[in-house]
Amino acid sequence: MPVAIAYTLAPGARAPTRATPGAAGMDLHAHLPGAVMVIRAGEWARVPTGVSVAIPAGHEGQVRPRSGLAWKHGLTVLNSPGTIDADYRGEVAVILVNHGNDDFAVEHGDRIAQLIIAPVADVALCPADALPPTQRGAGGFGSTGTGPGDPWTAGYRAGYDDAEEDRALLEARIRALEAEVAEARAEAAQWAAELDALRAGGAR
Repeated sequence: MPVAIAYTLAPGARAPTRATPGAAGMDLHAHLPGAVMVIRAGEWARVPTGVSVAIPAGHEGQVRPRSGLAWKHGLTVLNSPGTIDADYRGEVAVILVNHGNDDFAVEHGDRIAQLIIAPVADVALCPADALPPTQRGAGGFGSTGTGPGDPWTAGYRAGYDDAEEDRALLEARIRALEAEVAEARAEAAQWAAELDALRAGGAR
């Protein structure tokens, strides 16, 4: 079922529209009646759309670049993706940045970005003494796919130097290995008991 979103328009503004039925995003249009906004190469500007939306609770609006503008002119959304919170009722504006070599003129009605409505998880942060271990662990930027080695040391290769967090990571890893060893010993004991029972039955 479609998510119903109420919106209002400033005089002369255009409502967000989908270019095709299968498009994920709705085009946002510049609201510059009677004016042209020039974004010089290497600079950025706040471009109004004249649109205000009431996004339902549990959702957010994401303002994303248009691939055509990015590819042809180096024009993109500076804070991509921009976030429109569910409780925001002001005008949607787009921060465009010009990474191209030439100045770019934005005219009234131009498609400048796209709006996507996405669900937002309702989360609760829970303090903990340590986090559940994973294969990656604390490995940060560039720690995956960089070559052989123990992934649990990726954090150290990446310059990880927080002693307290290092200790917590290692302690969590030790606890995980101890649990695996205990489980393996329990299985071995069970197999030994089954083997003894089979041997005893065969000797009768």
